[in-house]
Amino acid sequence: MSDRAVAPGGLALVEALVNTRSVDSGADRLADEFGLGGEALAEARELREALRAACLAHAGQDMAPAARDTLTRLLSRAPLLVAFDEAGGATLAPADPAPLASRVAAAVAAAVADGTWQRLKACEADDCLWAYYDRSPAGRSRWCTMAVCGSRAKMRAYRARRSVPPA
Repeated sequence: MSDRAVAPGGLALVEALVNTRSVDSGADRLADEFGLGGEALAEARELREALRAACLAHAGQDMAPAARDTLTRLLSRAPLLVAFDEAGGATLAPADPAPLASRVAAAVAAAVADGTWQRLKACEADDCLWAYYDRSPAGRSRWCTMAVCGSRAKMRAYRARRSVPPA
């Protein structure tokens, strides 16, 4: 789990959605946190895992074609509209804010437009996969927290190098 600040803007919704399932414990808080049930819950789980795959792709892993297809299918059904504020600024907003996919589609569209989408990543630790917003200057962080996941990964790599006998 991350000790990082919440992602900015609408990406906070995407981050919260992805983080409703704890990979290490298996706990799933999706129904409770988003008040979903039945078919909407099943679709939200599918959306969550496809978004996790996109976040892993932002961290450098290849995104599976099935995850790409899932995101395309689910988010293409989410109608968006252009909303204007009193200063004449325009943003994309869900036409119907009730469906979770519509809110996610609006958040992703806004993040793509402002260049922050690629910074929403998933921790590369197989026992974590927590979504986090990469605030590092170069945008190259790989773990949700260096103190836990990064430290473990570096220790594993160190031990693996040490266990190989010299040639």
